[in-house]
Amino acid sequence: MRRDFADRDELIRYLKVEFADATALDDHVSSTRGGRAAAERTLEKIDPPRYAATRNNLRGKVSRLSAYIRHGVLSLAEVRDKALDMVRSWRDAEKFVNELAWRDYWQRVYAQIGDQVWIDREPYKTGFAASDYADDLPADIEHGTTGLVCIDAFSQELRETGYLHNHARMWLAAYIVHWRRVKWQAGARWFLTHLLDGDPASNNLSWQWVASTFSHKPYIFNRENLERNTERAYCKICPLYRRCDFEGDYASLERKLFPRKPVDEDWGDRFPPARRNGRKGGRR
Repeated sequence: MRRDFADRDELIRYLKVEFADATALDDHVSSTRGGRAAAERTLEKIDPPRYAATRNNLRGKVSRLSAYIRHGVLSLAEVRDKALDMVRSWRDAEKFVNELAWRDYWQRVYAQIGDQVWIDREPYKTGFAASDYADDLPADIEHGTTGLVCIDAFSQELRETGYLHNHARMWLAAYIVHWRRVKWQAGARWFLTHLLDGDPASNNLSWQWVASTFSHKPYIFNRENLERNTERAYCKICPLYRRCDFEGDYASLERKLFPRKPVDEDWGDRFPPARRNGRKGGRR
């Protein structure tokens, strides 16, 4: 393959021809720049204390290092050391480094089980059997035509940029598995088709965490949580506001989504062991 190009546009044109099958599937080109120089520039911009304080918000100070980590341009140890060098106390980087550790954990699990990351590690904890879930991703989710402004926006961003904030990934995954009752494998395959930072370890095991096949309970969210962490960016323009699928407290949503499941008393927004956002497994 060629290695020398006059500019990025020439490289893109060349790759679209060389990988025609991939182009036919998705011809979007992410604005994310590859290479060591771009990775180092991004690494210089991390802010571990602000990450800890704002990481749940879609406008929070996430690192956007996940693609570079996933493709080996940056190592976890290198990112860890940089984070520790930027703070006065290790505690100021604790959350950031903790997320790197979760990414390492997913990789170690993957090293042990390999392609079994595609198999349910445990039964669903939803009251439903795996056979109750559909095998294929619905077209309206894939094409962003559900009518739910948030879900459609996340679908579009995934397809056009190859990136999603960790929280958006969790919401989208929960919607697919629990609201639409689709097997997590269908969503995991879709993510891996588009994500620049996608890898079977972090991606699949995080989907299993949401689904409850690799955790003690399913992850769900409600409109209040989404609205709070998006600064109402989607809710304020959604025609379904206050009557959408995510309306209600966690107890009422649990009863609606999992009518066969014994009621829990501690429902609330939770985050998966691996934050797909940049430091550990995902979208940082």
